[in-house]
Amino acid sequence: MEHICQKSLPHAPWMQPATRRLPGIQPLDMADWLVMDEAFGPQMALRDRLLKDRREEVFATMGGEEAAAEELLALILTRLGPGYEVGTGKVTRPDGVTVALDSNHPLLVAGRLVQEDLCLLDQPEGADEHVLTGAVLCFPASWSLSEKLGRPLTAIHDPVPEYEGHLAARVQRVFDALHPDRPLWRANALLYADPALHQPRRHADRRVQPKGQSPFLRSERQSLLRLPESRAVVFSIHTWVVAWDDLTADQIDGLAAHPIDKAGVGA
Repeated sequence: MEHICQKSLPHAPWMQPATRRLPGIQPLDMADWLVMDEAFGPQMALRDRLLKDRREEVFATMGGEEAAAEELLALILTRLGPGYEVGTGKVTRPDGVTVALDSNHPLLVAGRLVQEDLCLLDQPEGADEHVLTGAVLCFPASWSLSEKLGRPLTAIHDPVPEYEGHLAARVQRVFDALHPDRPLWRANALLYADPALHQPRRHADRRVQPKGQSPFLRSERQSLLRLPESRAVVFSIHTWVVAWDDLTADQIDGLAAHPIDKAGVGA
């Protein structure tokens, strides 16, 4: 699978105390929710190939999430940026690819319109935690959609040692308090030897840690917003992969002052 890298990292969570400490959640301006960067064309082409050739790996739902998926797709259609052409029953992306809006499950259609991976979470009646009910996950950073579908937040974050005890409870409180008018974001930073975007991995298959200086830094900007009608939570992930040499001098100096381990900051 080809390497798709951006030439710069617009955010660096290790640079600021507020984003450096877990969970590093910040208010999100919805104008900044969906990002279209210089990797749009190659990333979208890869998304299309994965959704066509490896659909069972990158798209899954539990059933019962259709209303939330329709609501998410409708929201995305109001937030598409310059270069999109929205017509009757179809959208033409800035790369010239036309996506039929009624051609498939609305969550899968939404996943073909934007660079972000899209996850839907809901809280079953009487449950203590939100569970993953559906996702388009083309660019997993060492986790498997099939292993996490239908599981609660604590189980989804099993591979992250920091995600336990009080932090798990704190994140659930964030979900409980999430308001449609007050979306949130956070970012992580991960050191990788392999820049491939599609890196699924089951919990038992630990990622091989880079030896020496990692040639690539992978960062996800993760956004959380609550849909006002269905009340489902959208967890969206925009992925940057940047060669170490393309980080700025300040970002490299910041890593020296606040090093991230091989698992990453806020993985």
